[in-house]
Amino acid sequence: MTDLLGRRAEREAVDQLLTQARAGRSGTLVLRGEAGIGKTALLEYARETAAPSGFRVESSVGAESETQFVFAGLHQLCAPLLGRADALPDPQQAALGVAFGRRAGTAPDRFLVGLAVLNLLAEVAEEGPLLCLVDDAQWLDEASAQVLAFVARRVEAERVALVVAVRDSDEGDVEQFAGLPALRLDRLGETDARVLLTTGVHTPLDDAVRARILAEARGNPLALLELPRGAPPAQFAGGFERPDVLSVPRRIEDGFQRRSARLPAETQLLLLVAAADPTGDTALLWRAATHLGISPQAALPAEAGGLLEIGAQVRFRHPLVRSAVYQAATAPDQRRAHRALADATDPQVDPDRRAWHRGQGVLGIDEEAAAELERSADRARSRGGLAAAAAFLQQAAELTPEPANRTRRALEAAHAKHEAGAPESALRLLTVAAAGPLDALQAARLKLLRAQVAFHTTRGSGVPEILLDAARTLTPLDAALARETYLHALDAALVTGDSDRGVLDVAEAARAAPAPPGSPRPQDQLLDGLTKTLTSGYAAGALVLRHALEAFRDNLLTDAEPDRQSDRWLRLACRNALAILDDELLYLLASRNVQLAREAGALATLPDSLRFLSITSVLMGELARAGELATEATAITQATGGVQPRHAHIILSAWRGDQTETTALNAITAQDVAFSEESTEASMAQYAMAVLHNGLGNYPAAQDAAARAFESPELSLSNLVHFELIESAARAGQPERAVEAMKQLCSRARASGTPWALGMAARSQALTSTGSAAEDQYREAIAQLKHTRMGGYLARTHLVYGEWLRRERRRQDAREHLRTAHQLLSDMGAEAFAERAARELRATGEHPRKRTAQPTDSLTAHELHIARLVATGATSREVAAQLFLSPRTVEAHLRSIFRKLGITSRRQLRELPLP
Repeated sequence: MTDLLGRRAEREAVDQLLTQARAGRSGTLVLRGEAGIGKTALLEYARETAAPSGFRVESSVGAESETQFVFAGLHQLCAPLLGRADALPDPQQAALGVAFGRRAGTAPDRFLVGLAVLNLLAEVAEEGPLLCLVDDAQWLDEASAQVLAFVARRVEAERVALVVAVRDSDEGDVEQFAGLPALRLDRLGETDARVLLTTGVHTPLDDAVRARILAEARGNPLALLELPRGAPPAQFAGGFERPDVLSVPRRIEDGFQRRSARLPAETQLLLLVAAADPTGDTALLWRAATHLGISPQAALPAEAGGLLEIGAQVRFRHPLVRSAVYQAATAPDQRRAHRALADATDPQVDPDRRAWHRGQGVLGIDEEAAAELERSADRARSRGGLAAAAAFLQQAAELTPEPANRTRRALEAAHAKHEAGAPESALRLLTVAAAGPLDALQAARLKLLRAQVAFHTTRGSGVPEILLDAARTLTPLDAALARETYLHALDAALVTGDSDRGVLDVAEAARAAPAPPGSPRPQDQLLDGLTKTLTSGYAAGALVLRHALEAFRDNLLTDAEPDRQSDRWLRLACRNALAILDDELLYLLASRNVQLAREAGALATLPDSLRFLSITSVLMGELARAGELATEATAITQATGGVQPRHAHIILSAWRGDQTETTALNAITAQDVAFSEESTEASMAQYAMAVLHNGLGNYPAAQDAAARAFESPELSLSNLVHFELIESAARAGQPERAVEAMKQLCSRARASGTPWALGMAARSQALTSTGSAAEDQYREAIAQLKHTRMGGYLARTHLVYGEWLRRERRRQDAREHLRTAHQLLSDMGAEAFAERAARELRATGEHPRKRTAQPTDSLTAHELHIARLVATGATSREVAAQLFLSPRTVEAHLRSIFRKLGITSRRQLRELPLP
């Protein structure tokens, strides 16, 4: 094909992608470049190459006017494949059905839809390799773009090739596809440009005209073909504007506009109707044309001019033709075209598109059109389309004549924009809503939304006060929402890393929260517990906090329908299980938080849940499990395009004793502008450095890092930093600092009363004591910690006890505890602490046994996770659903696992000891 002149490397990249997919190795290629550079031509090359070699080919094309229609682009791609949807698990079938408007139901999580699409493609690819082509992806609706990017990052062994074309734009990159394998199409060189111009333009050109066209086109293939058609050669001889006046795509658009402007008026109007409807529905076009009195013959000049093809689908020669035609039309003609399309659209079959066209066809205000758009917003939200709902509501607000209704719709649109991740648009709509009239509750909700947007965008120290102000305003209007806003303010004060005084001020203010309007919910109890703990002291609040956490536990374990409104506060509940040092509540809440996110397919929140469970697993001494969880969180965040926190990885690497990785991650966190020095993320990195240096025996550095982490209200409340500060200060010759922290920890332990709290208090007392008192406390610590899940701290307590015994010259007794510590720490992978135990053992005259290499050491964290799940009896389909993979990919990983372990069956895998 001539359009691919000079594209040898690009064709080879496509050929390689298809070859790998045919062999069972899925892949993605994102084509990037300016309009007209040849992306669509390369997609056609992929289609023409794949189809004869056994590929099934499906495609989707983004349209600028389709961005408001949730899952429109995805439905275009998947509609021909839905016959295989009955092979999917029920939750995935339901998610697809609701997303595509084929069934009613609760709005599905966007990434559960992604998992369903991934498995749908995998099912189709079982019959033969599948090629999916997506053109103009910059114009996909947000939901479709996110799901396709998710799928692109998860395909591995499904015989699926995905090629996505994304146009460069002034607005920047399409962030969902960032980081995927990409191929940028450059402009043609002079030789290839001359050849393309000669073969594409059949009229003779003199040298001056040819040189001018080449200069104007700047190596853009579509420009080389279209610029000569957009104006007579004589105009080239006279010269265009300077080359820097307009971009090449704009020049091509201008050329298309000039060509369409020379067509009959009736043909121009038909072109405008076609441009206003991105579905390409031929029947719809002719119905709309009938409303306008346009005859079918009006299409002939446009087809003869190479601008439009009308067959089974309406297709423009290039997307730039569509935009050129639409932008060149007058506003009255645009409204006329949209009104005709609205009249031609069946309200039963496609009510949302009809509402959208009707809204575009209005001059001024129209309550009936606004109400129809509001109903479309409700339907979009029910399918999980927050961005689409926000767009419909925004348009509805603009068309609303009555001020109170306009305010209500603008406020709802602002909420939807915020939930959809568009804070700037939300703030603009809040300005519209603020013009009023607002009733008291609306004014309070507006204030709350401003605070929520500020928290989302800045995480600044002023956010808690803004939330407090909103909570005070809500207090006489909506007690339940006011209480949650106070809780949000407390959470924000802890997360933003404000000073202890700042957190205390927020807690003092939260004491004014109204009483719960009914029976206290778990989050109501959590607010009371946090407020009392921070204002009246740990001893006074610990019991209230415990009751709150038990309420969360009971809500999760109830046989009746649980209160799912409480689930969004689960992570805060988990953090407070650390505060009261209750390992059983901590593990249960953290595990259930992950489970609920998995069951809902909530990939937006699952990574944070996984990271917290990873840290919990580290404290339990299950470092291999922690690594699996942290790796999964990272993979999902990469697939969904979210911000990538590092605290789980840095804490894990610190406990492993990996100085290189821990130091590197700490440096990256310190340089990351997304996290201030006072942020909890930065403080967690300092906590990790304290653990690392305690493991290495570098106690002054450990004390310095622990002291900095101790300044964080969040970490200070969690107690974890106490453990590191007491150990490092005691060993660094700073007993006063160690005793100060120890006294606070012991006071909290008495209030908590859990074995973990009492064990760590006894350990801390032992570290700051001498003689028989120290020995009694070490023994007490070990006795208490044996009754907890906290294997990491039990092993480290054997270590410090053994070290103390050796310094007391009780070598035989020391060996027993150092041997135990070395074994436990080696088995869990805490290498620095294990080496500390080994050094002490050697000092007693005993050479510690080296850890025997295990077959599972060769597995990656991802493979180990899959192996562990399969060993429990889970099927490939069940593992795939949990890890957001396809069953075929799980099977591919299993083959690798079997090969590395030297086994051939799942039964053998179940018999192996997994770390």
